[in-house]
Amino acid sequence: MLTLSQQLHQLFSGFTLIFLLQAAWNTLALAAFGCCAGLVAGFVIACVRRTRTLWLLPLRAVLIVFVELMRRIPFLVTLFLTLFVMQALGTQLSFFCIGLIAVSLISTAYLAEIFRAGFDSVPVAQIEAAQALNFSHRQLIFLVLLPQAWKVVLPPAFSFMVSFIKDTALASQLGVVELTFAGKILITRGYSSFLIYGVVLVIYFAMSYPLSRLGARLERRVSGALTQETSVVENPLLTPTQPLLDRR
Repeated sequence: MLTLSQQLHQLFSGFTLIFLLQAAWNTLALAAFGCCAGLVAGFVIACVRRTRTLWLLPLRAVLIVFVELMRRIPFLVTLFLTLFVMQALGTQLSFFCIGLIAVSLISTAYLAEIFRAGFDSVPVAQIEAAQALNFSHRQLIFLVLLPQAWKVVLPPAFSFMVSFIKDTALASQLGVVELTFAGKILITRGYSSFLIYGVVLVIYFAMSYPLSRLGARLERRVSGALTQETSVVENPLLTPTQPLLDRR
């Protein structure tokens, strides 16, 4: 059996290093595609659920059932259900594409709920004022709700994305060669479990830590901007509607 130093030398040379990098790329692709698709679809679902149009009532009911159902089904069960549905439909998709569909469905449900919570955090008085000014639904979303909902949406959204990178390891149960599955393959080839999973840990950390720092930085910037705006509004010396004589 090779020593740990010899295994380490073989691990970072030739085919083994390329194999690990490809697996890391598959992990990153699953997480990035799932989060991007979830952000877009989740935002749309949250916007549709805010509507009060009568003919959209069946669609709102379907979306509510989808969100509540997907958030309560384990990740692994969702992966296998997606696989069985795709096979029943007669599609010839690869396991990687099926994994992309599954992670997109899961992230859509969670991020839709995060956007909904952010929209609900906006004071009702501001929504009623916008409606009194005859704002359209699009104007209400982009001019009233979304600018104020960011401070509520950003922390849980980035926390979910960071944990989502780790959850993609379950895609290995479908046969997707992602980082964890690649580690199992290398262990069966005689590498030390401590060495392989140590390298896998470092790669997962390298992918998730910058995202968590980005989320913390954006959260501080949004909170700072909102605090500055609030201080400007609450400061009577900077209120534009105050008479000039009263500013002395």
